[in-house]
Order: sequence, then C-alpha cells, then structure tokens
Amino acid sequence: MEKIKPRTLSGFLELLPEKQMQMEKMLAILRETYALYGFTPLDTPAIEAAEVLLAKGGGETEKQIYRFQKGDSDLALRFDLTVPLAKYVAANYGQLTFPFRRYQIGKVWRGERAQRGRFREFYQADIDVIGDGALDILNEAEIPAIIYQTFTKLGLTRFRIRVNNRKVLNGFFEILGLSERAGDVLRTIDKLDKIGAEKVHALLTEECGVSGESADEILRFISVPGTSADKLAFLAQYQGRSDVFDLGLSELRTVVEYLPAFGVPEENFEIDLTIARGLDYYTGTVYETVMTDHPEVGSVCSGGRYDNLAEYYTNKNLPGVGISIGLTRLFYVLQEQNMLSENLLTAPADVLILPMTDDLSGAIALATKLRAAGLRTQLYGEKKKFKAKMAYADKLGVPFVIFLGEDEIAQGKCSVKNMTTGEQQTVTSNEALLMLRVAIDERNAGSVIQE
Repeated sequence: MEKIKPRTLSGFLELLPEKQMQMEKMLAILRETYALYGFTPLDTPAIEAAEVLLAKGGGETEKQIYRFQKGDSDLALRFDLTVPLAKYVAANYGQLTFPFRRYQIGKVWRGERAQRGRFREFYQADIDVIGDGALDILNEAEIPAIIYQTFTKLGLTRFRIRVNNRKVLNGFFEILGLSERAGDVLRTIDKLDKIGAEKVHALLTEECGVSGESADEILRFISVPGTSADKLAFLAQYQGRSDVFDLGLSELRTVVEYLPAFGVPEENFEIDLTIARGLDYYTGTVYETVMTDHPEVGSVCSGGRYDNLAEYYTNKNLPGVGISIGLTRLFYVLQEQNMLSENLLTAPADVLILPMTDDLSGAIALATKLRAAGLRTQLYGEKKKFKAKMAYADKLGVPFVIFLGEDEIAQGKCSVKNMTTGEQQTVTSNEALLMLRVAIDERNAGSVIQE
C-alpha cells in the first residue's frame, strides 16, 4: 500500500515537545495573571451555527470564515472569541452576575493567506468586562495594568501600551466639520507609519476631500509629541467645542491619572492619538501594545471599549471593554528573535527513575512518593542497556536521574545524579525529595521570555 506523506497544512502550526512546553508555560502565566484580576475562565464551542457567527458578518469576515454543511446544518468555525462571548452573554443573561469578567484562551480559525507570522489557526487570549446597561470608566483604566502585569510576568520589559479614545477622535472630526468623512480620514491616517506625513496629507486632500488647512490640523493633532501630560495639555485647547470630544478627553484623562496607582510605569505607557482600532466597533478607550525593539511586528495586544456587544442577539444594553493577545503570532515572533529562555525547564519530567533490579516495587514506591510531593516523575521500565537509558534521559533534557539498585535498597537510600553538573549523591528518599524540590523550584523561577 502506498504511504501518504505526512504533512501539515500551510498556516497551521505544530510545535516539537520542547517548544510546546514553552507555549504551555506562557498559557499558564496568562491564566494565573487574568485570575489575579477576578476574571473567570470560559470556553465556547469551536463550531457554531453560521448565522450566529455571521450576525455582524460581511466583508472580510465572510471571505475568511471556515464554513461547511453537515446534513441540513450550516456551520462555521469561530474566527474570534468576541462574537461567541456576545452569544454566550445574551443566552445566559439571567444566570450571570454583572459586571461579568471572563477570560478565554482558545484557538480560532481564519482562511486568510498564510504568511510569515500570520496563521490560519491560532491561539487568542482574551479578557473582557461586560456591564449591564452601564460600565464604569475604572474598568477601562484597569486594562493597561492587566496588560503590563501580563507581559512583565512573561519576562518582557521593553514594550509600550498605546492608548487613545475614540470619542476624542470623533469629537475632533466634529470640530473640523468632518464627521461624515471620519471613516475615510481614519483609514488614511492609519497609513502614517507606512507612507509618511507628506503622502497622508496628499491623500487627505485629494481622495478624502479635506481642505489643506484641515489636513494640516489633522497631522498636527495626531503627531503631537511629549509625555502623556503634555498631550493632555495639548488636547485641552479643543475643550468646549464638542460634547463628544469633552467626554472623550475626560475619559482619557481618568485612564492616565489612575495608571500610577495601578502600578504601570510611565515608560511602558503613552497616549497615541493615531490609534482607532476599527472604524465602527469601538466607542471609547482603545489600546495597542507594541514591542519597543520590534515595531515591525505591529500590535501584540489590542482592544478597547464597545457599547453594543450583543445587539444582534438581545435588546439588552451590554457595554464592555476587552483586549486580545494573538498568542500564536507572539510566540512565533519570540521564537524567531531567539527570545524564548533556554534556561527554563522544558523536559516532560523533573526526575527519571532507573530501576537497577528485577523487583520494581521499590522504584514504584519511590515514584509514587515523589509524585505525591508534586515532582513530575517518570519511571523507566524498558529493558535497555545502561548507556541507552542515560541517552534517553539526556535527550529528553530531564534534569535529574535516580538510580535504585540492590545496594541503595539495602541502605534505604537512592542515588541522585544531576544531569547538568554530573554530580551524584546517595541520600535517603526524604533527602532526595527536599533536594529535588529546591533545585526544580530554582529552575522554574525564571521567565519564559529573555530580552
């Protein structure tokens, strides 16, 4: 029979065991950090009725979604975690307690063109706070603190959280008399980093119908330099000319003023008046997070405030604020830049027990004792030569090997070898347990990411 060549589809990522362990450690840190802020875990089905996922469809969503028929059912794979959240909140409104704070880490699927750092199947790590009728600005102010804590726990220090408020932008365009052309203007200024101010100015005047004077004002507005305090002072000159602008500035000022109390250093945060995060979805504070040394990667964590989360599923007013980390993309970039720590323990076990006698009861009892104490313990039972057993431990990267022969059993002891240093000691099982616990805790104390 002709064999089928094993292959993985383009845009789908498979990791070798060592890399998967690094990914699992990142996932664990995200879960622990989100839980610190009172978010509850949530999972939603990977497959939904197509009409549910596409309630707010059209455009690129329709093109990218994986959609298929199963009998008479029209089904689709989820393309993000926000739409399933909206469905979940609408369906379970009567049983939920608001504000509802949830985190979800799961795979999503998009049939877009696979390219460097962009995948068709990838993990997203989302948090959202959903209000019932209203949601206080405090929640928007807390989001940067969660972003900061998350990336710091992962081991990143050189990153910047960029924040803006959509009401500030909408109010500014209202002041200039450009409300009806706001979408086109936003799409144009979004190209600033790629094509420069001169070409943006030309596009604003030639394609968006903006006067030269207004184009100058727009570029001056979005490019104002300085600290967050400097930018807030600059924005104050526009107060009193638009209620929308005034509300947005008040919200932006509140977010900035709370950050020191939330423990966010000034070097990791800035107001960026170019950020819009979607033209019709976000309604208040918006966030983007970039790696300072790798701006070419773009935003690795983004989100914002929205006021109509579940409008397609319920008449209830359910405003929310949330962020999403494209975890697979972030992992790919970190791996490409050699920023994943080599010192962190990625072996499948902390210790490998090699029985040296025919009677395995002593080795089994020792393995049971170590596992009960929380040490990941593998018992090697294959009938191989000693050299092959040691090669197995070495290839897996297991940090410690325990030999249990007749002499050790007679003495009520075991021989523990440190596979990194080559040092070997014969100690009691209790001494071995304490020694291993300390050593493994030290190995696991490092960060997943090394800058």
